[in-house]
Amino acid sequence: MDREPIEQVVIAGGGTAGWMAAALLAKTMGKTVRIRLVESEEIGTVGVGEATIPPLQEFNRVLGLDENDMLRRVQGTFKLGIQFQNWGRRGDCYMHAFGDIGRDLGMGNFHQYWLRGLREGYAERFWNYSVNETAALANRFDRIEKIPGSPLPGIVYAFHFDASLYARYLREFSERLGVVRTEGRIARVERRPADGFIDALVLADGTRVAGDLFIDCTGFRGLLIEQTLGTGYDDWSHWLPCDRAVAVASEPARPVGPYTQAIARDAGWQWRIPLQHRIGNGHVYCSRYISDDEATATLLDNLDGEPLGEPRLLRFTTGRRRKFWNRNCVALGLASGFMEPLESTSIHLIQTGVSWLVRLFPDRRFEQANIDEYNRHCLFDFDRIRDFLILHYKATERDDAPFWRDCRNLAVPDRLKHRLALFEAAGGVYRELGELFTEAAWLQVMLGQNIMPRGYHSIADGITSAQLQQFLRDLTTIIRGGVGQMPQHEEYIRAHCATVPP
Repeated sequence: MDREPIEQVVIAGGGTAGWMAAALLAKTMGKTVRIRLVESEEIGTVGVGEATIPPLQEFNRVLGLDENDMLRRVQGTFKLGIQFQNWGRRGDCYMHAFGDIGRDLGMGNFHQYWLRGLREGYAERFWNYSVNETAALANRFDRIEKIPGSPLPGIVYAFHFDASLYARYLREFSERLGVVRTEGRIARVERRPADGFIDALVLADGTRVAGDLFIDCTGFRGLLIEQTLGTGYDDWSHWLPCDRAVAVASEPARPVGPYTQAIARDAGWQWRIPLQHRIGNGHVYCSRYISDDEATATLLDNLDGEPLGEPRLLRFTTGRRRKFWNRNCVALGLASGFMEPLESTSIHLIQTGVSWLVRLFPDRRFEQANIDEYNRHCLFDFDRIRDFLILHYKATERDDAPFWRDCRNLAVPDRLKHRLALFEAAGGVYRELGELFTEAAWLQVMLGQNIMPRGYHSIADGITSAQLQQFLRDLTTIIRGGVGQMPQHEEYIRAHCATVPP
């Protein structure tokens, strides 16, 4: 069998995307390929990706990282979910908590039994059946797979951290595995005349960096995937209208809560991400409804502590490349597309992108079937995440600001329209194979933003009212008891992964 193995992988750009790619490739492919990363100290990184979702644990496990050591180095805290304020109506508050809600009975989904209990008048608030939200609001945390003495699962968690420190941590890891870092600004990109494939990067000092496979981590500009290969970009701003963000860190507040906050403002929303020694803050907004100065003032007026530095402005166009892999170039991070950090998916999309690259790693023939399969998976991930984000804007009853009134009238993709119709009829929520967000995630956003089904599945009538009441009571008793035994979030951090103060 003829083989033409890849010998040299060149990563253009560092930051979180570049060093995540370098780390995973070095760990899994480092004995068969050489890896070189080119980045310039002159070019800053966006650096707002400070919140993650649970699958990052698997990425860290594949690398063999010590989780406590990583958290110490990146000023990390634990994350149990995202709390949304003012999204459905002004004054509303709910959480997209990680993990399951309640417990299914046979083939009957828990939320169907809850809907029946709500109709009959004895079900508690939906999130009272969530281990994660109960722990988050109590500022408690523990790494437990099950609540002791019960069949209920324990805590499902992710992290808050300084993304630039995480990139630095992965750089050290990668260089220990043989990744070569080259300092320099890319001046131009050379292509092979015969097929248009990328041949080399030429740096400002004249250094020529040749390779077989190129990974574009150059941020929004997409120096390789777009400026060189002209791949094309699908603009989604008609569905996700926010186009700017202003970000600033602030002094830490106590207690340090184990959850992200997403607080709706008049023309967008504000994030709060608690790290060990500071809070990450940002205001994502639509420039058609508010000026940059007004957006900055809104952010500064709503900090929990004094700002640490000057606010940074970021302009973006929500969307994605039409191809994520074109010829011998794969785009990761902001070079592949951008969706606002509403559900903390930016780092996750880097993770899935480089993971699929490892699975479909090519030889120098670059078989089109591999490229097509890679693009199919990435398109699927982006499109399904996009629909979930659109739901947050569409499912609002707010009419107190022009931005929110226009969001209510969004013409959404047909697939999202169908999901909403299924849920409104009888609480139907069905996860497409392989998509990121679970039924529990969709449920929490729809219920949290006041979408209530007209009925429920008749399977929930298979037990008596007395049995259902007892079932629901037992769940909340177990959850509250289990959470009550957990240490405070900050106590847990001090005991396991506290950062030495800078």
